[in-house]
Amino acid sequence: MKILVLCIGNSCRSQMAHGFLESFDNRLTVCSAGTEATGKLNQKAVEVMKEIGVDISHHTSDTVDNYLDEEWDYVITVCGGANENCPAFLGKVKHRLHIGFDDPTYAKGSNEYIHSEYIRVRDEIKEQFYGLYKNELQEKN
Repeated sequence: MKILVLCIGNSCRSQMAHGFLESFDNRLTVCSAGTEATGKLNQKAVEVMKEIGVDISHHTSDTVDNYLDEEWDYVITVCGGANENCPAFLGKVKHRLHIGFDDPTYAKGSNEYIHSEYIRVRDEIKEQFYGLYKNELQEKN
């Protein structure tokens, strides 16, 4: 099963979702991309994922243009901007979903507060994507 997770920058939320999906089932083929990819990973996202044993440090931040010609079982947007600006995949997507999350990169305050926002968003992503995996993906894979 092929899954593409989209966000605007492909540095944080989509990378976390990508990492979780791979950790749930290594038989899934998961990629992530951005409508305006930054080309680099958000190091705070890498850090909070590593804290729970999911290593995303080897991921790359790619543009969605790299994936437009491929067929996908699922294309999942994780931010409103990517959902609104998601390019047409011309019928090559079986299921398109939007599961939105706050962007922790906008958190302001102490280092502890900012870290807690990354953890909050990480945990929300894990919960939502594990539910998707258990309820839809696992039985189809």
